[in-house]
Amino acid sequence: MKSIKFYLLLISLGLSFNGFSQYTDVINSNRPGVSRSAFSVGTNVAQLEVGPFLIKEEHTPLKYEVSGFGVDFAARYGLLLEELELNIEGTYQNDTFTDSRSIISTENKRSNFKNFAIGAKYLVYDPYKNAGEDKPNLYSYHDNRTFKWNSLIPAVGVYLGANFDSKNNSYLPPGVEGFSPKVMVATQNNFSGGWVFVMNLIKDRIGTDYSEFQYILTLTHSFNPKWVIFAETQGIKSDYYADNLFSFGGAYLLSKDFQLDTAIKLNTKDTPSVFGINFGASYRFDFHKDKEDNGTSADEEGKRKKRRGKNKKKKKEIDFTDDGRL
Repeated sequence: MKSIKFYLLLISLGLSFNGFSQYTDVINSNRPGVSRSAFSVGTNVAQLEVGPFLIKEEHTPLKYEVSGFGVDFAARYGLLLEELELNIEGTYQNDTFTDSRSIISTENKRSNFKNFAIGAKYLVYDPYKNAGEDKPNLYSYHDNRTFKWNSLIPAVGVYLGANFDSKNNSYLPPGVEGFSPKVMVATQNNFSGGWVFVMNLIKDRIGTDYSEFQYILTLTHSFNPKWVIFAETQGIKSDYYADNLFSFGGAYLLSKDFQLDTAIKLNTKDTPSVFGINFGASYRFDFHKDKEDNGTSADEEGKRKKRRGKNKKKKKEIDFTDDGRL
């Protein structure tokens, strides 16, 4: 029992340390949810996040159905500063719109970008940056699993971007086209035991006749170094469309730079009802170099740690042979 607790302690400590800096030893993806982390990917890190999906909508009062597929995508890059990230993101959808209001149903094939935006995110406050005074207790599993009040203070990031909407886009309100600003505030709390809570407040397509407000709340839990599960709620409010969407799913870390994920999305109304399922992947091109280690890359640092571990093991064996004690 003691060995199991010690193993879980190491897992929780590793997950906690990952949140104390912009750059992490393993990929830090926004998928499979739609919320955005307060943290960037780290300087000189390029990251791709892609998720094909199937979608089904039914509007009971207006008697129409939408059935199709699409893909969510994002490209992220950490530029110049640890806190700064540039990104391109969007959603492309291809579907069939079936109108059943008349005796003979009509079908309309559609395809376009539901959204496409370019922007930058900056971490304005990081409560974990100087967390040295709150070091974990390496000898107490219970102490590191208990709630800490300072974990209620979130990391805060801000986003400023621009939408680029095509003309006569059937997925958008009438008259919405071209350039429009988008802003967001993202907060993130890293709790003990592998729990993370992310909140996004978004004002989208500012200045148009159908400006939109969104809130996204995401709770994730890592129950071992490879697996994470999540639950998410997304509220959307505008004069054109309003909804409350719920998502559930999980992700698997295939390697330190490669993540696979899946999720389902649904709502609780019929104007329209929404059901979707997606499968996604995130891949990181890691060119990060730690300035504090005199330009040493992450891979080189990992090799050094392995060599140090082997040297310690050899020294331990020698000590045991010499004096009969570990």
